[in-house]
Amino acid sequence: MSDTITPAQRHKCMSHIRSKDTNPEKVVRKELWRRGYRYRINDHRLPGTPDIVLPKYRAVIFINGCFWHGHKGCSKYVTPKSNVEFWKEKVAKNIARDELNAQRLDILAWTVITVWECELSKKNLSSTINRVEAELQEAKEKYEQYCSLRRENRKFAQEQARKHREILAQVEAELNLPKNLRTYAMKAIED
Repeated sequence: MSDTITPAQRHKCMSHIRSKDTNPEKVVRKELWRRGYRYRINDHRLPGTPDIVLPKYRAVIFINGCFWHGHKGCSKYVTPKSNVEFWKEKVAKNIARDELNAQRLDILAWTVITVWECELSKKNLSSTINRVEAELQEAKEKYEQYCSLRRENRKFAQEQARKHREILAQVEAELNLPKNLRTYAMKAIED
């Protein structure tokens, strides 16, 4: 079946799809706030600009759309019938970028939690947020152990510092920050 709208109409529709303040993000943020969690949103200083950053727990949350991030086995992820190669390549790039950002955040000692759009239906929302809460507690314990290991083992601390500098340099290069903000961004990421 051919496309029923013109390329100009398709462009207009696609241009209105946003990456920030989506409804799934608002649902998760509202529920976390209601349960007493405080956070930052869309922190550009971290790799991948996480949707929600919880510094107290050293955790970040990405709320992924099932279609855009290729959620395997989900009914919301269906490859369009037109321009198939473009969409497969686009989704594959998104998945690769997500994995790279997760690796970078892991090196920086941040725990990555992924929430899929399909997990936020009314019947699943409570169990999804309960899972996120459990992962936040695990992240906090993991970071406390990491800090303890850094204090006790000088070689480990030096290696971690080297890895941090490499990742921070990559993030800084990607952000193209002005010089007066570079120091601020570096300190925020290292904390």
